[in-house]
Amino acid sequence: MKIARLWITFIAAACALFGAAALARPSGARQQQQRQAPPAAAVPRQTPTPRDEVEESTTARVVRVPVTVLDKKGVPVVGLTKNDFLVFEEKRPVQFDFLGEVKELEKLPVYIGVLMDTSSSTSGKLGFEKEAAKNFLYTVTRTRKDHAAFVTFDDEVRLRQDFTRNLDLLERAIDAVKKPGTHTALFDAVWEFCDQKMRGVASPRRALVIITDGDDTYSRARIDDAISMAQRTDTIIFAISTKGGFTGSAVPGVEAGTVKDSGDKELLKMAEETGGRAFYTGDMLALERAFKKIGEELRSQYLLTYRPDPPFDGGYRRIEVKVATGDKYKVNAKRGYRADRDLSRQ
Repeated sequence: MKIARLWITFIAAACALFGAAALARPSGARQQQQRQAPPAAAVPRQTPTPRDEVEESTTARVVRVPVTVLDKKGVPVVGLTKNDFLVFEEKRPVQFDFLGEVKELEKLPVYIGVLMDTSSSTSGKLGFEKEAAKNFLYTVTRTRKDHAAFVTFDDEVRLRQDFTRNLDLLERAIDAVKKPGTHTALFDAVWEFCDQKMRGVASPRRALVIITDGDDTYSRARIDDAISMAQRTDTIIFAISTKGGFTGSAVPGVEAGTVKDSGDKELLKMAEETGGRAFYTGDMLALERAFKKIGEELRSQYLLTYRPDPPFDGGYRRIEVKVATGDKYKVNAKRGYRADRDLSRQ
């Protein structure tokens, strides 16, 4: 009996030690290659059992597609109806529901996550980024209606302030950031925030604003993991690159027709795949114009939904939304999703 108890104690201690080791996060450049993608990206897809198939037939899954339509000048277009839109999945037309006009959606709160880069490359412009984050919140969020959260990312992803409508709390959280870290875990920040915070949001209006000046150097997640999680949680990404510094001129970017480097291309990809936009500037006046555009687009959304067909085996499906009247409009909407078993249900 004593031997059995000792053996059980040994097994329990070994499990506890293994669990602690699994949660420990590697650090240092040499260990970067050992970092693995987030658990959800690594879970193998399972073949549905008969019970799963019954569950799928009785519970309908729903794909939500927030949409913004811009004219040739980049001004949001309002007043469109269901008949103005066409939706395609894997190039096949789908029947969809038009859940509300712009004026109806505007009544719903927007949940906004502000993710600010605090890696070593920001040490000379940390004050600039903090001011930009505060300006964004005061420019875009509506008092006593919208909810915002503030997160920093470097070697770690830190939730500095959870969702709140209190701008004073958010400003204090931003001001409390004093010392930058070393690396840049951008993709981890997007993946973790969408997974842990956006999943539980009741409103379909969700956006993520990333303020950064560098490329990802430290994430376990890949860019496709981050995009997939944002799409799964119906989160639109707006990316702001501050590589322009304080020169007063914008870094060549989306609005100039080009992107500067691989980091800019990654920001652009995350924005376009989720229905958002990317801005490239280090000038505060240009940033304020970017914030105004983001606010206008968030206030001018349409929401389309449809029920996808099985199987829900984790395969990626491309989405395309068009305006039936032709090519004079630019449509911003997420470009796809993974048909997982945990899709939203109705």
